[in-house]
Amino acid sequence: MEMQDPKMNGAASQGAPGYRQEREGFLPTHTPAPVRKPVQFMDFEGKASFGMSVFNLSNAIMGSGILGLAYAMAHTGVIFFLALLLCIALLSSYSIHLLLTCASVVGIRAYEQLGQRAFGPAGKIVVAIIICLHNVGAMSSYLFIIKSELPLVIGTFLDMDPEGDWYLKGNLLIILVSLLIILPLALMKHLGYLGYTSSLSLTCMLFFLVSIIYKKFQIGCEVSHNDTVVEGEQLPTQAFNISCEAKLFTVDSQMSYTVPIMAFAFVCHPEVLPIYTELCRPSQRRMQAVANLSIGAMFVMYGLTATFGYLTFYSTVKAEMLEMYTQEDLLILCVRLAVLLAVTLTVPVVLFPIRRALQQLLFPSKAFSWPRHVAIALILLILVNVLVICVPTIRDIFGFIGSTSAPSLIFILPSVFYLRLVPSEVEPLSSWPKIQALCFGILGVLFMAISLGFMFANWATGQSRMSGH
Repeated sequence: MEMQDPKMNGAASQGAPGYRQEREGFLPTHTPAPVRKPVQFMDFEGKASFGMSVFNLSNAIMGSGILGLAYAMAHTGVIFFLALLLCIALLSSYSIHLLLTCASVVGIRAYEQLGQRAFGPAGKIVVAIIICLHNVGAMSSYLFIIKSELPLVIGTFLDMDPEGDWYLKGNLLIILVSLLIILPLALMKHLGYLGYTSSLSLTCMLFFLVSIIYKKFQIGCEVSHNDTVVEGEQLPTQAFNISCEAKLFTVDSQMSYTVPIMAFAFVCHPEVLPIYTELCRPSQRRMQAVANLSIGAMFVMYGLTATFGYLTFYSTVKAEMLEMYTQEDLLILCVRLAVLLAVTLTVPVVLFPIRRALQQLLFPSKAFSWPRHVAIALILLILVNVLVICVPTIRDIFGFIGSTSAPSLIFILPSVFYLRLVPSEVEPLSSWPKIQALCFGILGVLFMAISLGFMFANWATGQSRMSGH
C-alpha cells in the first residue's frame, strides 16, 4: 500500500487528541482539484481472505427473518415481493458504498470514529449506542429462537416430552449453548477467524433452502385440510390453498408487517467496517465487491426461499414457515436443527461490532488486552441471556429498537456521514452524488416514521408485530 506523506499528518489534527487513527490519512485542506488521494489506514493490515470476508458478511446479513419471507410474499404477491426485495438489495449496496467512501476519505474504518469525525464526541456516542442496541436486539432474537425451538427438536428426536426433563428446558439450553459454543467463538481475537463457522452457517441455510424446494415438489397441492389432521394430536396443520393460485401482485393490511421485515433483511452495516479492517489487501473497491457478492447471494437465497415456501402453502402460509410442516417429518426436523445451528453460529459475528463499539467508546486509545476482550464478551452474553430468560415480552421493545436503529444504520448515518465528511472540493453540495445521498437520508427518515407509526398503531389496536432480523 502506498505510504502517505508524513507532512499531511499535521493537516489532520482536528480529531480526538491522542488517537493516532484520527490524526492521519486526511485530505489536505488545500486540495486544488477534486481528486481524492490514496489514504493510509492506521489500523493493522488484515489477513482475512476475500472468501472468508464474503462468508462473514453473508452470515451477518442472513437473519431469522428468512423464515417469514414466504409470509411476506403471500401479502405482496410474487412479482411485487421480488421487485421490492431487489430495490432493498440495491439500496443496501448503495448505503455500503457511502459508508466505504467516507472511510476512504478520512482514513478510518470504525463506524464510531466516523460519527466522531462528523459530529464530535456526541456523534461517536450516538453511533456506538445505535450499534449496541441493534446488535443486542439481533443477538436476543437469535437466542429466543434457540430457547423456543431447541427443546422441541431434541424432544422430538428423543421422543420425549419437552417439558419433562431438566435438560430440555429452554432457559438452561440457551445458557449451555452460550457457554459451550457462542462464548469460545466470541473470544476469537479477529473477526476473520469466524469465516469457517460462517461458511458452516451458510451451508446449513443452503440445506434449509434445498429442503424447502424438495418439500414443494413432494407435497404438491393435492392434500386438503382434513388430510393433515392426526387423530388425538394437536399438530401444526399443513394448510393448503386448494385452488393453488399464486398471486403476482397484491396489497393488503398485512403489508404493514411484511415490508419492514423485507427492509431489514439486508442490515449488516455494523459488521461492514470491522470486516473491511480485517480484509487482506484492503481497498474500497475490494470491500465493495465483498458487499455486492454477499448481498447478491442473500438476495438469491431470500428470493428462492420465499418463492418455494409461498408456492407450497400459498395464502395460508404462517409467519414462521417451518410451523406449517408436521413435527414428525424427519427432514423438517433436520432442517430445524440446521436453522438452529446457523442462528447459533451467527451470534458471535453479531457480537464483534458491539465489543468494538464499546472499545471505541470506553477505551479508544488502549492497546489490545485479552482480559478486557474476554470480559466484554462474557458480560454481553450474560446480559443477553438474562434478557431472554427474564423478559418474555421484550419483542415490542425490539420492534421499537429495530424501527429506529435499522433505518439509522442503513439510510440516515451513511448519507449524513457522506454529506459531512466528503470535502466540497471533491464533491460540491450541488453535485449529483451528494443530492443522491441527501435523498437517501430523507428516505430513511420517512421509513423510520412509517415503521414507528405502524408499530404504535399495532400497540394501540393490541396487535403484535412480527419480529426477526
